[in-house]
Order: sequence, then C-alpha cells, then structure tokens
Amino acid sequence: MKKDDEPPFSYPVKVAHISANAVEVKLSANDRERIGLADLWSVLEVKALEATFTVQRWKRDGVRLKGRVTADIVQACVVTLDPVESHIDEPVEVVFVPEGSKLARMPVAIETGEMLLDPNGPDAPEIFTGDTIDAGAVAAEYAALAIDPYPRKANVDFSGHIEGTDKDDKKPSPFAVLKDWKKD
Repeated sequence: MKKDDEPPFSYPVKVAHISANAVEVKLSANDRERIGLADLWSVLEVKALEATFTVQRWKRDGVRLKGRVTADIVQACVVTLDPVESHIDEPVEVVFVPEGSKLARMPVAIETGEMLLDPNGPDAPEIFTGDTIDAGAVAAEYAALAIDPYPRKANVDFSGHIEGTDKDDKKPSPFAVLKDWKKD
C-alpha cells in the first residue's frame, strides 16, 4: 500500500550502484500509476508514460540523468469540455548532487549578494538526500511541465459573448448606485 506522500510514478535508483559508464534505463507506467498521474495532473486520462534515460556519474559525487520522456494524455477542452488528446515528447537532462556538496552551491556576487544566473546555461544541480534518486519522479515532472494548460479542440472558438464589442456592453460605473442617494 502506498503512502500519501509517495509519488504515483516512482523508480528509485541507488546512487552507490551507478558507475562512470552510462547505463540505459527504460521506464513505463502501469495502469495504477497512470491513474495516479491523471489524478495528480488533473487530466481526464494518462494513456501512456514512458521514459528512456542514460544514468551515469557526474564529476565525483553527482549523477547525470539524460534522455526523453513521452506521454499520451487526454484533457478536457477549455471551450467545449470535450476530450482532447495530446502527445508529449520532452528532452530531459538533470544533474543530481548530494546534500552538502560543493557542486550544489550557486555562484553569488559577494559585493551585492545577487545570484548570477545564465538563462541560456544549464540548470543548477538538483540536491538529493539519502542514497537514492527517483528517475520516475523526474519523468513525471518533465511530462507535467509540458502539459498544455489550455487545451482546445481543433477548429473550436469561443462563439458566444465577447466583451467590448457592443455599444450597450459598457461596464457599469461603481458610482451608479449612488445616483438615487439623497442627503437628508
């Protein structure tokens, strides 16, 4: 039985067992995991979630996870609420370092106290505690970030009332209620 704080899709990887040679890992969500992901992502259905990663050591004590995540999901159209199928295909590259590692420290300008970030550069390493990283949680996170927040069926538009097109469609003044008010 799963605990409430456990992710619906999990594949723990023991860091101690990772060598400098890259190892390929293929993940695929089963029926129970897909139902849990659909609930977590607030979508109608997760038809498939698959990930292929190469896992290898990074520098001395870090781990690099690189590969692709693909998913097929069904969402509700924001206009008609009809089901809309979507395909997700995202590249993944994540570096993990243990808690307290020198590699996890962000560069900071000493004089101003500002963080120096390169928007086109690599992401900062993720910090892990213990002796495992969760490749399944990484796959689920990257897939979730690629979900369209406003899915719409093809050739469907809002055809009803559109604000600001009619002359009589003025916003009422907040002072309109005071027009009949008289001071005694």
